[in-house]
Amino acid sequence: MTSTFRSLRHPNYRLWFFGQGASLVGTWMQFVAQQLLIYRLTGSAAALGTISLIGLIPLIPLSLWSGSLVDRFPKRTVILVCQAGMMVQALIMAALLFTDTVQIWHVYVLSFFLGVFNAVDLPARQSIVVELVEGKADLSNAIGLNSALFNLGRALGPAMAGVVVAATGEAWAFFINALTFAVFIVALLFMRNLPAPAPEAHKNSRTAAHMLEGMRFIFKQQTLLILVTLVGVSAFLSMPYSTLMPVFAGNVLASSAQPFINTVCTSGLITCLAPEALPLGLLTGLMGFGALIGALLVASLPETAPRGLMLTIGNLGFPALLIGFAFSKSFVTSLVLMFFVGVAFVWQNVLANTLIQFASPDAMRGRVMSFYTMSFQAMMRLGGMQAGLLADGIGAPLTVGIGAVVSLLYGLFVLLRYPKVRQLQ
Repeated sequence: MTSTFRSLRHPNYRLWFFGQGASLVGTWMQFVAQQLLIYRLTGSAAALGTISLIGLIPLIPLSLWSGSLVDRFPKRTVILVCQAGMMVQALIMAALLFTDTVQIWHVYVLSFFLGVFNAVDLPARQSIVVELVEGKADLSNAIGLNSALFNLGRALGPAMAGVVVAATGEAWAFFINALTFAVFIVALLFMRNLPAPAPEAHKNSRTAAHMLEGMRFIFKQQTLLILVTLVGVSAFLSMPYSTLMPVFAGNVLASSAQPFINTVCTSGLITCLAPEALPLGLLTGLMGFGALIGALLVASLPETAPRGLMLTIGNLGFPALLIGFAFSKSFVTSLVLMFFVGVAFVWQNVLANTLIQFASPDAMRGRVMSFYTMSFQAMMRLGGMQAGLLADGIGAPLTVGIGAVVSLLYGLFVLLRYPKVRQLQ
């Protein structure tokens, strides 16, 4: 157990861990509240996909620039500015909801600005970890703990959002998220003795040349490209299930979940203003709990662990489990499948992240991670858009099932064509 949490011996990482932990719970509360809000305002799966596309618009032009930025300037400063911007976005959404003036175009516009901050923030947060733990010795552990933290938020946030939104409406979820951003900002301000950017990072003072240098490095590394494509294909074809979760919770599994909703709403503990939030919160929360368990297993791995093999298991298991979820009609069965989907998802993505960072020189890490996060986020958002449009035509179960089958086939291709991936440590 001590080895599982060994990164917490670093003071700056402790501040990061607890500050970001609070923020992630709020972020997942807002995510679920926003999904419910969009579906309440529009009743459309396509609208749920549109919000993914809107977040993509600023992502591609800003992500690569952000990678160059964080290789040349203090990463904490970049993160602080972005976190402050996201806090303001959450406060504006809360104000619109409290005053009952929110319209769907407000959600779209504010989601665009959230996408701007996220595009810059993500590469900085991915690449700062090695500085917080003072080198690569604890890097794998820290990335695993980061994922555990992310997925603890994924487990707690949706469950809390389900209760808060069901009892009070969406506004309080956005407001609580704004408060959690403030906690993270304070933690960042208390960090001390973070390293300055490497001197060689300023050799290419022109941003375009600096970005191009990073791209040339990435495209010369076959293993890096394979790892990025594994995550990218999965994000495009398998991850859209999360975009369609309100459809599964509100329609596909509605009759099976009704006894659970009736039990909670008639218990006298809460007054259910939006009972449909309860099954969505529980489904998303179980996926997050499974991911938390998976991430703790990754954080506990010794240096000689077969990370490539575990990555392969996750890469194949994630879409295989989603095929079962797509065609399940039982709320209880779907909850169990969501738990294991969470485990497999983490084994795929956290181990890919770890292996990519192991293969990245310090001076290149920001640009490499910006390419990785851009690929993941862009494909996930494009996947969410195509899934939303397709689901309006052929239904959510078939949409998720087809995507998962194709993703599984690509994973099998990599398994057979590039055996060195499963041999990585």
